Amino acid sequence: MPSFSRRRFVHALSGAAALAAIPRSGQTADYPSRSIRLVLPYGAGGAGDQIGRPWVDKMSSLLGPTFVEYIGGAGGAIGAAAVAREDPDGYSLLLGNGSTQVIIPLTSANPGYSADDFRAIYRLISSALVFAVHPSVPAANLRELIAYAKANPGKLSYGTPGIGTGNHLVGESFKQQAGALDMVHVPYRGVSQATNDLVSGQISLVIAVMSVQLQQLSEAGKIRLLAVTTEKRLSGAPDIPTAVESGMPDLRYEGWFGIFAPKLTDDAIIDRIAQTTRLAMADPALQANYRAQGMEPDSNSSPDKFQRIIDATTASLAPVIRSIGLSKS
Repeated sequence: MPSFSRRRFVHALSGAAALAAIPRSGQTADYPSRSIRLVLPYGAGGAGDQIGRPWVDKMSSLLGPTFVEYIGGAGGAIGAAAVAREDPDGYSLLLGNGSTQVIIPLTSANPGYSADDFRAIYRLISSALVFAVHPSVPAANLRELIAYAKANPGKLSYGTPGIGTGNHLVGESFKQQAGALDMVHVPYRGVSQATNDLVSGQISLVIAVMSVQLQQLSEAGKIRLLAVTTEKRLSGAPDIPTAVESGMPDLRYEGWFGIFAPKLTDDAIIDRIAQTTRLAMADPALQANYRAQGMEPDSNSSPDKFQRIIDATTASLAPVIRSIGLSKS
């Protein structure tokens, strides 16, 4: 047997052995016995597709037939509520993020579900927000941006994909931590229009998810990237400092997408999905797919680790939400 084929054969046997070792108990022993549905709570063609479909493809080969269903609307709330109401049998899962699992439950009076209606299974990817300014803004880093904003109150405007998004909350947190900066928030329906207006000089600053497009615009001199909100610099953009390095130790935020199940789902099913996902996320091709889109794949997640991340996100965003009057209470 050629050495390459032998390596692939051994790798496949190792994966099969790991799956066989995943505990099964009681009435969950035959899981899955039918197709698994992953609900994407947004329309087709967005980040949900880019993240959810590669996972579905891998799970179909490792666990069993898995398919995508789009249930969009209300910023993701309709799809999340639909999964929360499903039987907790492991056959209806949600691709959730910080908006569906943290921001909407904190800000909406009646979204149709609560954060406690779900169990976290596995974080698939994380992403950084980046502060991007128009070249006319005389700032090469966050310190200089703060100094300029203080010297020119009301002159700077910053764009985000909308009120109550993580981008908006990070912007408000930045203003507060920098000493109540007078900057105007300009909400958009999505980041694409905000980026176009930044390039044309209609707005001064955009707080957006780090992407290959933004890096290319920066390299072309059309925008300037000042800082990312992750704790460490990004492997794909090591020259961009973090907000922590820029003198703002509390300005940390990571976006994320992950897999969720209704809250009463059996532990054995949760563990089986999580451990199978861990195998899937170890695939170099899947990792490369996510990184090519500016995302960081998580090959070492678990239900407990993911829940701690969700709790930390809630703890950091809840005070900002209350301070700007978006809290439902």
